[in-house]
Amino acid sequence: MAEALIQIRGAPAVIPGSRLPGWLRKPARQFESVTRLKRDLRRLRLHTVCESARCPNMHECFHRGQATFMILGNLCTRGCGFCSVPKASPEKTAFRLDAQEPAHVARMARAMGLRYVVITSVNRDDLPDGGSAHFAQTVRAVRARLPQARVEVLTPDFCGDTQAVAKVLDAAPDVFNHNIETVPRLYRRVRPQADYGRSLDVLRFARSHRPEALTKSGLMVGLGERPEEVEQLLGDLHRAGVDAVTIGQYLQPSRRNLPVAEYVRPEQFDAYREYGLSIGLRMVFSGPFVRSSYMADHLWDSR
Repeated sequence: MAEALIQIRGAPAVIPGSRLPGWLRKPARQFESVTRLKRDLRRLRLHTVCESARCPNMHECFHRGQATFMILGNLCTRGCGFCSVPKASPEKTAFRLDAQEPAHVARMARAMGLRYVVITSVNRDDLPDGGSAHFAQTVRAVRARLPQARVEVLTPDFCGDTQAVAKVLDAAPDVFNHNIETVPRLYRRVRPQADYGRSLDVLRFARSHRPEALTKSGLMVGLGERPEEVEQLLGDLHRAGVDAVTIGQYLQPSRRNLPVAEYVRPEQFDAYREYGLSIGLRMVFSGPFVRSSYMADHLWDSR
């Protein structure tokens, strides 16, 4: 099937056909280091969002000895249309947390020799505090094992509970990340159990509660948003006090997930970056393969 083109601000976007455009093709590579890292993670009963969300950068990052730890189990209580992490209703996810998980994350991070540790989680709306105490315990465990390492948390919205957000922030992460994901018009389809304003409130609270931490957010493009909507979103993030933003191409992880509306050209990613910087955002990491925690240590170094 030939690729159909539409015009967006002078840069034609590619409507998905039977083939990926050249800038979205990565060579398939297998490394013994990847197999070894997966084996070590399983030994400690640890999950990574890299695997559960089927990240296209997984082999590259695992080969570099990087991974994003995903805590609170491997079942999410929300049904976001873009995400391939296994889902379950809150009633079915009410299982006991692994009390050893914080220590295991810290142990694995030290064994990997990480100088920058990223910790994320599934949504656990079945838990009274959304799992925030467990989140804080994990940050503190990593701090104890790797006192020189930087720690980034990529959190859910905790249903807007600022006490839960504060609990994580009080564990003193260097970076607080909460993803806005998409423009408000698409929330009902993309994030039906989330709320755009609530996510902005979480980021605004994080900035005021722990101003010394870097505040970060991320979004996907290619879901049907318009460039002017992305610019409005970037303005909203700036007004909420966000320092750093990541922008990447949405890629359908499985047939059960939302289809890709368009493949955004690299020059449009460049335009988003330039616009974000022009309105006062400190850092904008924008490109087809950019993800929330992809090369997160490099983003920190460039601050």
